[in-house]
Amino acid sequence: MRLTAVLCGLLLLVSPLAAAAQTSAGLPTDPDAVLVEELVVTAREIGPAWWRVSDGDSIVYVMGAPSVIPKGSGWDASVLERRLEGANVVILPFNNASVNLLTAPGAVVSLLRLRSSTPFEETLEPPLRARFVAARTQAGQAADRYKTRNGMAAALLLVSDYRDAASLTAADPAKTIGRMAAARGIRVEAKTYDAASLLAAVVRTPAAAQQACVMEALAAVEAGPASAEAAARAWAWGRVRDALGGERSYERCIAAAPGAAELDARLKADQTAAIVAALKRPGHSIAVVQLRPLLAQGGVLDRLGALGYEIRTPAED
Repeated sequence: MRLTAVLCGLLLLVSPLAAAAQTSAGLPTDPDAVLVEELVVTAREIGPAWWRVSDGDSIVYVMGAPSVIPKGSGWDASVLERRLEGANVVILPFNNASVNLLTAPGAVVSLLRLRSSTPFEETLEPPLRARFVAARTQAGQAADRYKTRNGMAAALLLVSDYRDAASLTAADPAKTIGRMAAARGIRVEAKTYDAASLLAAVVRTPAAAQQACVMEALAAVEAGPASAEAAARAWAWGRVRDALGGERSYERCIAAAPGAAELDARLKADQTAAIVAALKRPGHSIAVVQLRPLLAQGGVLDRLGALGYEIRTPAED
């Protein structure tokens, strides 16, 4: 079940999962590479950047969150604490996955297809095998940890292990914000997606994309956490453009999974709909959305603007 949890969690936590033109390497280009430039600003207030979406007497304050952050990262929560007072609801990133009774058989079948009796590295040619061994050793894991013949499954698990070893997490700041909201009795809204379809997508990923995914994962491990750490520091100070500068090769890997475009569209549509629902109630609410899907063309703020809602940037508030 560890493999199931890691694959399902990572497929969502490293959102966005968007499709794009395929590169010669077998992977899509950066799924959210094109940003709405007027939204990419430096915050006036101390701490992480907030965008304000309003409709008459209702406001949703939207915090842009990094896709990964060092565990225990400090950031100024004074603006958050002020906005939690009297908030109607706190909407967290929609990135949970679980197996339900109806889809459990399909998830089990996919998991069995992903498993192997031998470690993944034994399927690799010597030079690539040496890199994989070095990477999983850096992550503190033995060969038997990666008993699969599926390159995407092995890559996802490797990066998850590396992130744990490097004290990087995709759960925060949303986990902290959710805890703060619950302590104040504020309703917290999140969304859970079916894990069976995510596992099936990993199984169906073409061999060339699996191989490219392994290369991307190895590059991310070999590069180390410096890029994520720098982006997290920029995020904590409201420097949005620098916060968007983290390494993106792993997201391109995930985008290669079949059905990625549909899932990406669904995630953004669902997050947009949740904010629209909050705007129907007088007063204010809070939403947390990952920076790239928040600020990209076709992203959450772009969709809200197209619906006619007023959007103010962190440079204005």
